[in-house]
Amino acid sequence: MNEIKILWVDDEIDMLKPHILFLEKKNYRVTTANNGRDALELFESENFDIVFLDENMPGMNGLETLSEMKERKGNVPVIMITKSEEEYIMEEAIGSKIADYLIKPVNPNQILLSLKKNLDNSRLVSEKTTLDYQKEFRKIAMDMAMANSWEDWVELYRRLIFWELELETIEDQSMAEILESQKLEANSQFGKFIERNYEDWFDAITDRPVLSHNLFRELVVPEIQKKQPILFVVIDNLRYDQWRAFEGVVANHYKLEKETAYYSILPTATQYARNAIFSGLTPLEMEKKYPQYWKNDTDEGGKNLYEGEFLAEQLKRLGLSGLKQEYYKITSHRDGKKLVDNFRALKDNDLTTVVYNFVDMLSHAKTEMDVVKELASNDKAYRSLTLSWFRNSPLLEIIQQAQLMGMKLIITTDHGTINVKNPSKVIGDRYTSLNLRYKTGRSLTYEDRDVYAVKDPRAIKLPTINMSSSYIFAKNDLFLAYVNNYNHYVSYYRNSYQHGGISLEEMIIPFLVLNPK
Repeated sequence: MNEIKILWVDDEIDMLKPHILFLEKKNYRVTTANNGRDALELFESENFDIVFLDENMPGMNGLETLSEMKERKGNVPVIMITKSEEEYIMEEAIGSKIADYLIKPVNPNQILLSLKKNLDNSRLVSEKTTLDYQKEFRKIAMDMAMANSWEDWVELYRRLIFWELELETIEDQSMAEILESQKLEANSQFGKFIERNYEDWFDAITDRPVLSHNLFRELVVPEIQKKQPILFVVIDNLRYDQWRAFEGVVANHYKLEKETAYYSILPTATQYARNAIFSGLTPLEMEKKYPQYWKNDTDEGGKNLYEGEFLAEQLKRLGLSGLKQEYYKITSHRDGKKLVDNFRALKDNDLTTVVYNFVDMLSHAKTEMDVVKELASNDKAYRSLTLSWFRNSPLLEIIQQAQLMGMKLIITTDHGTINVKNPSKVIGDRYTSLNLRYKTGRSLTYEDRDVYAVKDPRAIKLPTINMSSSYIFAKNDLFLAYVNNYNHYVSYYRNSYQHGGISLEEMIIPFLVLNPK
């Protein structure tokens, strides 16, 4: 390894000679100082990799020296060494962003461990993570071949996300590429599983997942019955891995009580899945019972304009019409700030529902704006952009206020999204729907192996626009491209985030219940 340069500052540095000799034998180069002033001169003139700093020195003490060092070269890790175990010293040192905190007397192996933890951490973690995933790879492949229930696929998808997040932090990207190929295979097998089982889920009493139209009754109502005010947040188009990306930010204010997963209905598109959540009905039932609220793909006008009305009707059917509740849809930063400013007025509500549309807008912007294409070029970047948005969003402020007001927090979404890579040709008439991950219309021509085709939409509780309408749902990472102007179409939409079809990312949805800290 390259020679590591250490600055060791201690007013009794001569007594540490055995430690210094031990490190020099390990190929570390140690420069010493016995006071803060000399240490700062050395720190300015040389580029040290790490500093060991005694807390209790005459003259300029360790905390003062630390403060000066952080102002000058804030990225150099500093390890504080002290005889004192007083809590305020620990807190001040930690608040100054020290890399480690050691209590005297220290032995050479403690010093070595701290060095490895702070300087060699990335390589050691990378090697261990790679080795662990290599072991897990075979087990995931075996479990994938045996997966035969919706629970199996939830568990498998969570494991794939875990390893995706683990591997994104290491330098060697070869393992991440292997995982990507394993995710592709998983989605291929998942598509076959959905084709075999999806239709049966609408009639089954048991052995089915919670679906979009059952979500409120089966998962939200039991929380309402506990008589604690609830903030129910539906973040449009949020994938499980994106939740994992900002889970730690939410954890500063809320502790997780329950994490489960449910399945989005098909199509995994907002007008179907989110309306189903708030109405508690399938799209076929919505069309029949509430024709004034429901619009089919070919109808003019907004498709999600009546979620608040759907929710009020569902609460009536569930015998909860006396519930004090309000519904808000946030589609801009201004809308979010307005709700933040007025949030305390909601303190007497039993249920406050907030639909937040930013992530959906982000996925569409990636298709249409070059700058967003650069910022969210892959799943890792897409997660990072989601985290950056959340940290600076009115939604986080809303959650912080809800915590202070003692509200239970429920976070979920209507469907996820997938980065589409490969086109699949489709032909339809001018009345065919436009979504890239599903199509509905008459006389559709398509590649059989690429889609799940449903000739009778009523079998999966979808409305029919006319007597001969059918639906097709894209599988894997495919997007449905028209033959007309094919090359332009493919070039424009390849590597964009789309939803509406069948994939682990689109269908397996997080549902989280959290209590205020």
